[in-house]
Amino acid sequence: MRDNIERWLIHEGLSFQEMKNPENTFQILVKHAGKYGIPTEIFEPKSQPGVIVIGAKVILKDNQIARYLGFTEDEKEKFERRVAEYCNSIQAINRIVTEDGKQKVGVFVVLDDKENINQQTVLDAINKASELHEKTSRFLMKTF
Repeated sequence: MRDNIERWLIHEGLSFQEMKNPENTFQILVKHAGKYGIPTEIFEPKSQPGVIVIGAKVILKDNQIARYLGFTEDEKEKFERRVAEYCNSIQAINRIVTEDGKQKVGVFVVLDDKENINQQTVLDAINKASELHEKTSRFLMKTF
């Protein structure tokens, strides 16, 4: 699957690099993807062979990170629940992570129909991930 995805990215003229993550069979970072030109990750979790996950991470602004870090556990849970509810409303799978000392909200599209994973479905998912990133970013700016 990885070879196919790399070939499709090359065919589309998208620059990418391989990333190492012990949880994934492979992981690729597309540097400027979708109509918003944001970094997008494509990976296959080792725990789910044949499933391709395509997503992007919204980095919280410094003032948002400071606010989040000052939250009590209850406030963090409430915030995470609001983000999850919003992401569900736009049909995105989400996860709040800490990477490189920054809080990030990851939004993901999952392709799990092996027979129908092809160049067009992957490119459509990249565009969808780009849109989800933009919508989530706007949501966070307005509500947090």
